[in-house]
Amino acid sequence: MTQVVVVGGGYGGARVASLLDDVAEVTLIEPKDAFVHASAALRGAVDPAWEERVFVPYDRLLTRGTVVHQRVERALPDRVQLGDGTTIDADYLVLATGTAYPFPAKFLESETVVARARLARMREGLAAAERVLVVGAGPVGLELVGELREHFPALRITVVDQAEDALSTGEYAPELRTAVHEQLDGVDFVFGSRLGYLPPVDVGVYEPFAVETESGARIEAQMWFRCYGNQAASDYLAGALAAERTGLGQVRVEPTLQVRGLPTVFAVGDITDVPESKRASAARTHADVVAANLRALIAGQRPTATHHPEPERIVLPLGTRGGASQIVDADGERRILGAEETSRIKGQDLFSSDIAELFGQF
Repeated sequence: MTQVVVVGGGYGGARVASLLDDVAEVTLIEPKDAFVHASAALRGAVDPAWEERVFVPYDRLLTRGTVVHQRVERALPDRVQLGDGTTIDADYLVLATGTAYPFPAKFLESETVVARARLARMREGLAAAERVLVVGAGPVGLELVGELREHFPALRITVVDQAEDALSTGEYAPELRTAVHEQLDGVDFVFGSRLGYLPPVDVGVYEPFAVETESGARIEAQMWFRCYGNQAASDYLAGALAAERTGLGQVRVEPTLQVRGLPTVFAVGDITDVPESKRASAARTHADVVAANLRALIAGQRPTATHHPEPERIVLPLGTRGGASQIVDADGERRILGAEETSRIKGQDLFSSDIAELFGQF
């Protein structure tokens, strides 16, 4: 039977593996012992009741396929080499390793018990802290601020960004920024200057410090978070695959999501060079295209499914009840949604029910 190897068990990789489980011998390679639902990670960071929705076991994802909890050290178009020295051959290879991002939006830890212990220590620090610093006023930084305000209402929060306003990257309407600022009234925003140096302590760790921006503003806090710096996780690519990496580490793909010049290799999600916002929903859409094309190839047909970048949009929850969104309606018109609609779309559930269904948790 056709051997399909999927590298990375995030939103895109897990979905591809699930959709091909009935037509191929699927091997999903993922070093973490549980799927990390990143869309709920910031709430899980402040609310321990949400941890069960952040860390989801892989044991019910596949019926016939195999999940291998290893790290891929080297990938070529027809095989991968794992951290333990094992080599797995592939008729088709799917790259789905996404991006690395600072804690607590994502985790370096492969073992859930270690990640949860780190979260518990962070929450203890937050309970003792009077002020925290968030560096970065993009979607992740703002969403974290919303969660911190809801669960630690006495906490004073300073947000620093070198841009002149929040949500500086992306084609966002001024009304969206206005809605965010109105809901985050009381947060100290320091715009127009980056930090002169980073705090001398790791993110999410309680330890008093003081820093200054390059413009001379002094900021004191007991904990800080770095909310910028997506990096494509593609250093393991070798040979012809490495040749298709961009300067940002992303992989060049065709509209079919085949890696350029390599018809048996596909890529999904943040690792691709598709010019669109890096969202979990985009990774799932990519996965549907890749699964359709692989099913066609396995059946001896041409791959015809294609993906085209979606219009710029954002659904930004600010806690369970707040938030603002920019969407594009059926007529192609841009619309701004307020707190109630944003909460209904994402803020209340953070798509955790969809993830539970994918991973067989119902």
